[in-house]
Amino acid sequence: MGITSKVVSKLEELPPASSIAVNVNVNTYFDVLRALVDVFATRHDLYVFYISSTMPSKSIENLFEILGIDSSRVFFVDTISHLMRSTTELSDRFLYIESPTMLENIILKVEYLTRKYRDKKSIVILDSVNSLSIYNGTKILSEFLHIFVTSLRTWESYMVIVAMKEQNTPEIEAMLNLVCDEIYNATGGEE
Repeated sequence: MGITSKVVSKLEELPPASSIAVNVNVNTYFDVLRALVDVFATRHDLYVFYISSTMPSKSIENLFEILGIDSSRVFFVDTISHLMRSTTELSDRFLYIESPTMLENIILKVEYLTRKYRDKKSIVILDSVNSLSIYNGTKILSEFLHIFVTSLRTWESYMVIVAMKEQNTPEIEAMLNLVCDEIYNATGGEE
């Protein structure tokens, strides 16, 4: 069974309103994205609210297109485009935050999407906790994740926090253990 299938199987075990951290590496990153956005979200008819803090949302959408992933039901909350002075697209599918340090705005944008698109459940993907940790201290990031995950539970949304295994610090691992129901290693070896 490949990484994509293993990640989907793991998510299938969890009820809505669950939070899971998925450790990835450069070799499994794209397979995990396919599992979350293409296979799992499609199978369960979920909206995808994708928080991008690693690369601009337009780049991620282009990546999905290259990988053959339908992104028509993906809504981006982009924390990095303004910082990188990337081209931004004005549409309902692309919401921008001026800086990755404005964590409360992430919650507000996702809450807006959840209220607006309440006809279906959603999966919220935070890509990645490591990138957010560059801009925010551990204590503030931990508080943000705790509040965010708790609020998503009331909406019965799945929460997936992507973490680059090689970049995890003991503080990030402790934070993920605190806010997530499960931590899953999708790094290709030690499942």
